[in-house]
Amino acid sequence: MPTPKPVADSILAPMSFPRVGGGEITVGGDTENWTLLIVYRGKHCPRCKKYLNVLNNMRNDWTDAGFDIAVVSADSLEKAQADQTEFGWDFDLGYGLSEAQMDQLGVYVTDPLSPAEADGRFAEPGTFVLRPDGSQIIVAISNGPAVRPDLSELLDGMIFNKTNDRPARGKV
Repeated sequence: MPTPKPVADSILAPMSFPRVGGGEITVGGDTENWTLLIVYRGKHCPRCKKYLNVLNNMRNDWTDAGFDIAVVSADSLEKAQADQTEFGWDFDLGYGLSEAQMDQLGVYVTDPLSPAEADGRFAEPGTFVLRPDGSQIIVAISNGPAVRPDLSELLDGMIFNKTNDRPARGKV
């Protein structure tokens, strides 16, 4: 049975994933700041690396605007840690995204083409922006690696939305 698409403005129930370097990342529910949550495909995806490198270069812009950043994939600790070491990402990097969590987020899920691609099913890209109360103001999911929101445009729009207390769109 297919997962229903995420509902704009709905509250994302809190979910946690292990963080590279120890501890956990928790998103959803009540937080102090807004949250940018990026779901990426994993170590096997060169497009993800490009996207996350852009995010890393913009990290201070996002945090200065009042956003916490969380990035997660279904990868193992070893794979996520290897990417963080290779690329020097400074944002919170999670791993071990479960199929139940993929389902909760409403992202597309893919079976690997071979064991060389991934160890098991993985999530296709998703970009979520959550208000401090956990409501989803932006839900952008893709069924493949080539379609993702432009992070500069997204930040500009989110600063406008925060400043002007704009509602989530696409609720009809």
